[in-house]
Amino acid sequence: MNALGIAVQAEGGPPLYQQLFEQIAGRIRSGAFPDGYRLPPTRALASQLGLHRNTVVRAYAELEAAGFLTSTVGRGSFVKAPRFAEDAPSAPAPRRGLPWRSMVSEAARAEPMERFRRARRASVPRGAVDLTRMQPPAEMLPVDLFRRCVEHVLRTSGPKALGYAPKEGFRRLREAIVEDLARLAVPCAADDVLVTTGSQQGLDLVARALLGPGEVVLTHASTYSGALQVFAATGAHVVGVPSDEEGPDVGALRRLGARRPKALYLMPNHVNPTGACMTAARREAVLDWARDAQVAVIEDDYAADLELDDAPIPPAMRALDADVIHVGTFSKRLIPALRIGYLVVPPSLAPYLLALKHTSDLGSSALTQLALAELLERGYLAAHLNRLRPFYRARRDALCDGLRAHLPRDVRWQRPVRGLSVWLELPEEVDPERVFEEGLGRGVLVAPGRHFAADEGTRPGLRLNFCSEPEDRLALGAERVAQAIEAVRQEPRADAAVVDVV
Repeated sequence: MNALGIAVQAEGGPPLYQQLFEQIAGRIRSGAFPDGYRLPPTRALASQLGLHRNTVVRAYAELEAAGFLTSTVGRGSFVKAPRFAEDAPSAPAPRRGLPWRSMVSEAARAEPMERFRRARRASVPRGAVDLTRMQPPAEMLPVDLFRRCVEHVLRTSGPKALGYAPKEGFRRLREAIVEDLARLAVPCAADDVLVTTGSQQGLDLVARALLGPGEVVLTHASTYSGALQVFAATGAHVVGVPSDEEGPDVGALRRLGARRPKALYLMPNHVNPTGACMTAARREAVLDWARDAQVAVIEDDYAADLELDDAPIPPAMRALDADVIHVGTFSKRLIPALRIGYLVVPPSLAPYLLALKHTSDLGSSALTQLALAELLERGYLAAHLNRLRPFYRARRDALCDGLRAHLPRDVRWQRPVRGLSVWLELPEEVDPERVFEEGLGRGVLVAPGRHFAADEGTRPGLRLNFCSEPEDRLALGAERVAQAIEAVRQEPRADAAVVDVV
């Protein structure tokens, strides 16, 4: 058998060239070899089949004479699908396609996945103010700084930068990440760090390592939609934990302990979407509960370095307990296209994550890893953050000024001190899905709270991102959001379309 799926019978069958003729002609008639398909050179096919080249040459010649092939010296032999006469045997009827929708797994049909698929169908009007996009605008991407690093890596590392990277990531980058985390008061060693293809892969690896079908994972009641999708893909059951002003309710955690949860996923510094920050005391209390209940804590610090004011940050949960799994990324504070994230993990868990990482992608990009290590070593991240923070602060203020001027008083929200979004808590009678739809008609795009809901008990709300739109459009967007909310008050609740968010 060879790459074309052809096999010949050396003894007891028709002449070898006839066997080749019939098999190739049959594939052309069935459409398996489409019009214009280039057949292997005669010498190559003969070698694959263990035949004399003249046998293949004769078969090709017979096929060309019969009208199945056309050959050009120097270019090769190409399929020329014949048109059959009406009285000739008809080609086999096309096979019925597979019923893919009924074949996909239960995990692929889970509600977080359905939200994503429905989101792709939303039609966004041209020129709408986009308050859902959570990535740096073009003018804040450090193109020149990163270009210098890439050019330096290619010049000094050469082929090393274009090959496969170590599965755990280059030690040079892991050591640079350790230094950066020390600045953020997250203690670890290079051997604790696993470089991932974005923090999304990090979450996926942890979920696949810890969770199985039907097992329970706890989260904020409103949390990152990408995490909900990752957990759903494992078949795990996601349960939202109610919170107060300090963070997840410890009493609720104790009650949920009866369900024997395997993991607790938290965004303690800036919850996406609500912007809530856990207090230091609540972090200690949650970790005490997790140790007693033997529950793995996953700490996602996606908004690291996005401090907009001088508000103090409570200690990282990883700094309080070395068993905490810490997830980080450079996407929001630096360059989304890097697709470089990292995990800080306990030593006994690392081998399992590394094996899963290997099955996922054989290692993250060597070139981007080395370029990022160069960027961190040169101190370019600090310089970039010096530009980024005041830029985002001005955009936050523009959105908040617009909200303050136009929102109804019964819509609750807070001015964020870190992160990239504002959370609006809507009155019970205002359906966020209807506000989304009404907003589309008025030229503003918002993220309704259902996208982030761990379960049906989540309060209605909207997430508004301020990082991608200029200040004048943020003010306009705030006014349009307020108009959409007022319009929805005056009409019945109804199901509406949804939009893709992260």
